[in-house]
Amino acid sequence: MEVIIAAPDELARLAAGAIEKLILARPAAVLGLATGSSPLGIYDELVRRHEEGGLSFAKARAFMLDEYVGLPADHPERYRNVIEKEIAGRVDFAPGAVRGPDGLASDLPASCAEYDDAIAAAGGVDLQILGIGTDGHVAFNEPGSSLASRTRIKTLTEQTRADNARFFGGDIDQVPQHCLTQGLGTIMRAAHIVLIATGRAKADAVHQLVEGPVSAMWPATVLQHHPHVTVLVDNAAASRLQLADYFRSTYAAKPVWQGL
Repeated sequence: MEVIIAAPDELARLAAGAIEKLILARPAAVLGLATGSSPLGIYDELVRRHEEGGLSFAKARAFMLDEYVGLPADHPERYRNVIEKEIAGRVDFAPGAVRGPDGLASDLPASCAEYDDAIAAAGGVDLQILGIGTDGHVAFNEPGSSLASRTRIKTLTEQTRADNARFFGGDIDQVPQHCLTQGLGTIMRAAHIVLIATGRAKADAVHQLVEGPVSAMWPATVLQHHPHVTVLVDNAAASRLQLADYFRSTYAAKPVWQGL
């Protein structure tokens, strides 16, 4: 696990640079897209590189991490619409190239199994973008989630619903109670995972992710078992890291050719 501590705009550039390098080397790469506020800087930087530098996503595919259950197809907070607004509709993905779990499926368990199969059939995710919740969840894998879980339906904790209420006019009652999410086992199959976290509110979760024991109580800690994880954090999110100075020194000494 590589931990990089830098300003938010630099973190976005680093993540976008890794994605650009991947797509230039493999135009048909498979990306994993996350929602929430953490990846927005990455998406803005990718759009800039698309518009100004010609970075093309025309042959790439992408899979979303999660989706609310039951939100109408035209609801602005339906994650498929959020991803369309923030990144998919701003670059040149081909029609149908970006897929997400179907929160309106008549048979949710079957739809979840089909989604996991579709990721595998695409050859797996080459680079997965992740955020992290204040309670350590990734995607919608809440505390207590199986570390080997696959895409499935989950009940959201009150903490997650409270955190997400800001997207629903501050009204927690408008936040769905259920979601579909890639499981931790599904996420762990990605070749490269890039997790980004900013702000003091994420400091405890980042500390557990990087330095705590692996535990279902902090689901993101399963990433300690992944062979290629990059954790991008600003000073505030890194404020509880005991090894922060070490991470800063190793990044300062990082060979220029190495990349993420």
